[in-house]
Amino acid sequence: MGAADRARARLVDGMRDVGRLCSPAVEEAFRAVPRHLFLPRVPLERAYADEAVATQSVDGVTTSSASQPSMMAIMLAQLDLRPGHRVLEIGAGTGYNAALMARLVGPQGHVVSVDIDADLVDGAARHLAAAEVGEVELVCGDGALGHPPGAPYDRIVLTVGSGDVRPEWVGQLVPGGRLLLPLGLRGTQVSVALDLGADGALRSASVRRCSFVRLRGVGAVSEAGTTVDGGVSVLPADSRVDPALVRAALAAPGPVRHVPEPLGAGDLWDGFGMWLALTEPGACRLLGGRVDPDDPDPDGLPAELLPVRDHAASIGIFADSPAGPGLAAVVLDPAANPVTRGPWPVRVRAFGPAGEALSDRVLAAAAAWVDAGRPAPEDLRLTVVPDGLPPPPGAGAIVVDQGHCRVFVCPPAA
Repeated sequence: MGAADRARARLVDGMRDVGRLCSPAVEEAFRAVPRHLFLPRVPLERAYADEAVATQSVDGVTTSSASQPSMMAIMLAQLDLRPGHRVLEIGAGTGYNAALMARLVGPQGHVVSVDIDADLVDGAARHLAAAEVGEVELVCGDGALGHPPGAPYDRIVLTVGSGDVRPEWVGQLVPGGRLLLPLGLRGTQVSVALDLGADGALRSASVRRCSFVRLRGVGAVSEAGTTVDGGVSVLPADSRVDPALVRAALAAPGPVRHVPEPLGAGDLWDGFGMWLALTEPGACRLLGGRVDPDDPDPDGLPAELLPVRDHAASIGIFADSPAGPGLAAVVLDPAANPVTRGPWPVRVRAFGPAGEALSDRVLAAAAAWVDAGRPAPEDLRLTVVPDGLPPPPGAGAIVVDQGHCRVFVCPPAA
């Protein structure tokens, strides 16, 4: 056994030991497909680490990456591939995921992988050839449109994030087929497996938290934030905000109030943060720079933000009012140690004339989230209704309008 084989065995053993591998077939695929051949310029040790690897960037922004193997295993479990399935993959990346899927569907199945970037398609072709995988059809095209020549598909999977469920994907699924995609829901991205029903609606079979680079082409959605003082960007859940109004609110810091529940990074981003975005108009996320352990006391608002995924970040609500603009933001309690992984004691700080009323809403939302059992993405049920179709009975309590559909979100308490 060579060094690559040993490294691959250690990676797969580790994923198996923590319960990431859903079936013997998925485990066999990870053991059989050599990941390092899809990352030829990456050191062997890193190629077989359980981490994502950025493979392409434009102006410092990552536009393609090799996904974390354990996240790939989670999504393969959600996809539930069977021998003989026809699969459309949108986002070819390195070709590694297509190779795993080809192994799972077998010689009677077929995998088509589409990418808008010709360089990525060429690279995936070289990697697949090096790994001696010949059962993948590569196409250079805009995946937002699917790939009609190969339709219908038993499974369609996106390896890039989308803010919409496009009609092309739904139309290219077989009846009862499954669409798996990282779907953006008011700032939270979830990997959701959606089964197409006879009524035309798609219902979630599973929901998992995730983070993927975004779709390019006609389906791209801008998620740029508004930068305000202190290098903090404000990302509203549903619309853009006027930076002058945000600056005016931040210039008038107000009282702070204690939040009864401590919050960890996952709670802030994918738990309470998700709940706040789904239930409160004006919800927003606040992003600062990278957390610098050698500079624990930056000036202004960044000093109070929480360390989330190595960046200073938080959540809150922004609104303009007749009295003036306001912001209520979740901030670290002075007793918190930001060097730890949390959970941390937190407070809500009001800014601007409307800040105190917004603080009331943040605290009420936090109490409702706790009463609902502190739901995370995995606890949600989603029903996606394409435009033009009526919502089925009991579709969900919260409605998120997307470009070509409505997403009905049913939290545990609903």
